[in-house]
Amino acid sequence: MTVALMWEARAVAGRGEELLAWARAQEWVVRPLRREVFRAEDDRVLVITWWDAAYDAELPELPEPDGELVTRAVHRWRFESVDTLPGPV
Repeated sequence: MTVALMWEARAVAGRGEELLAWARAQEWVVRPLRREVFRAEDDRVLVITWWDAAYDAELPELPEPDGELVTRAVHRWRFESVDTLPGPV
């Protein structure tokens, strides 16, 4: 089964690049199958990791960044893959 963990944080105004650099620099003891890092307006950063694991498996997650870097607590979601479509050929 594939499980995706989503982590989303909003940086203090003007510190989005710093939050992005912080998220990209994080390492896991166990590496995910895949990791993608996104940025959006309002200095938001989203990290999605994919794992070959059961839905309720203990998996490493990104920690909370320094409270002076973000405007609120990190939002986290866990999803189970139910369908995959092939990309363009």
